Amino acid sequence: MAGKSVPVPKRNVPAQRALGAGSKPRFPLRAAAVDVGSNAIRLLVAEFKDPHSYRVLENVRASVRLGHGVFLTGKLSPEVTREAIRTLAAFKKRMEELRVVACHAVATSAVRESANGEEFLKRVWREARLYLETINGSEEARLIHRAVKERVEMGTGRWLLADLGGGSVEVSVADASGVIWTESHTMGAVRLLEELAGSADDPGRLQRLLTEYVDTLRISSAITKEPLMGCIATGGNIETLAQMGPLRPGPERVARLPLRSLDKLIGQLACLSYRERVEGLGLREDRADVIFPAAMIYAKLARFAKAEEILVPFVGVKEGVLLDLVDGLAEGRDQRDREERQVELAALALGRKYHFDEAHGRHVARLSLSLFDQLATVHKLGARDRRALHAAALLHDIGSYVSYSGHHKHSHYLISHSNLAGFGQREMEVVANVARYHRRSAPKAEHEAYAVLDRKEKAAVLKLSSLMRLADAMDRERRQKVYSVKAEVKDGLLKLRLEGQGDLLLEGWSLKKKADLLLRAFGLGLEVTSREREET
Repeated sequence: MAGKSVPVPKRNVPAQRALGAGSKPRFPLRAAAVDVGSNAIRLLVAEFKDPHSYRVLENVRASVRLGHGVFLTGKLSPEVTREAIRTLAAFKKRMEELRVVACHAVATSAVRESANGEEFLKRVWREARLYLETINGSEEARLIHRAVKERVEMGTGRWLLADLGGGSVEVSVADASGVIWTESHTMGAVRLLEELAGSADDPGRLQRLLTEYVDTLRISSAITKEPLMGCIATGGNIETLAQMGPLRPGPERVARLPLRSLDKLIGQLACLSYRERVEGLGLREDRADVIFPAAMIYAKLARFAKAEEILVPFVGVKEGVLLDLVDGLAEGRDQRDREERQVELAALALGRKYHFDEAHGRHVARLSLSLFDQLATVHKLGARDRRALHAAALLHDIGSYVSYSGHHKHSHYLISHSNLAGFGQREMEVVANVARYHRRSAPKAEHEAYAVLDRKEKAAVLKLSSLMRLADAMDRERRQKVYSVKAEVKDGLLKLRLEGQGDLLLEGWSLKKKADLLLRAFGLGLEVTSREREET
């Protein structure tokens, strides 16, 4: 559900049907990723020996600057749109020549922010026969982390990850297990260039303006709560800067760019005009203009992380998309465990921002997922719905940060206006609605945020929120007295057997009081029994 919706198949695949619905992939297989960025469009094709080993067959970058004008006018221009579609059609043809069996194509800030982005997506499908999915900043951060951890040994510590594109910069705190916190800032290299276009030919004035502009970049105090291992940067600009500067030896395929070297490069670039950067430094024309603002942003972020050097792994969104695609094709228990951990890390970071009751949130999440798994044949929902329930259960009470009165509505607002790594905007709306209906009123047609969901999403919200209401009722006193729950459906009843500490009478009463939504969602009544477990 990430990004804007288009009435075309999910994840266009040149020969997706060759895999067979629900079948496991046969290795070796050929997969492709397309990254439609603000400064360029990229294609990466690889042959996978297994889900973790591959060799690159094609790695192409087309200099199509979709962000040109978007960040000033709000629209993709007709000329650039035509050029992008021609490029994507050529990429599609090349994938067919290479016998690619699975492809995922994504678009970032230029397309997602443009007023005519929806029409662009439809034209890409009609004219290039390629399904293109817009992704938000948190999803970019997740995909970049997926690529980085294959290249950098992250150990047990936390790192600052910085990815600068043409339209935005994604700043994340992550460890080896996933993204813990992320923010997207509308301060991409092309965007800065467009906004400061009048000073582009005056290096001195441009530097002064850039310094003032970049100084407005503020990063949450979340990154300073624990010491960071260092700064890892991705994107074409930092790769070029790393190749320009004197490097320290680093791990295989990873460059180390000292911050003092980057500062020297900034001083050098500040003294050169655009034409001098092209002719004197040998930079590509579509790199020479944006590399100066990019260098200043990376230096600023490295200082936030208190890093003396920047690790440059030479991977980005397209590598993350490719690895994520093959992960999904080879999905198994390990993959679900990783995704579950990712959801938990992202949701806990957001919950802590609003000082939530973490023990209660974790307990409600555990009981909610237990009910979801035990009742799979009843609700018939999928893995994405389970992820939404997990996040909603962890965060259902964060609205208390605003006010306990009506906190379910405040929770909806805070969640729907936040980003969680791995969730698209539509998925965030589902998460927010599930959290909103953990108490009080059931979903109603006149509720605006619920009304905008499609039929399938509404059905999922109804089912998921009914399960979470039951889980929340089982922790009525916020003392985690219910250790486990057994669920079965028989004779039109959902029969719950609670096991825990004490008589659990209050929990049983609360469950029956919250059973109204269960009847509406599944047509089931409720029967509750309990067994006290002896303490050891």
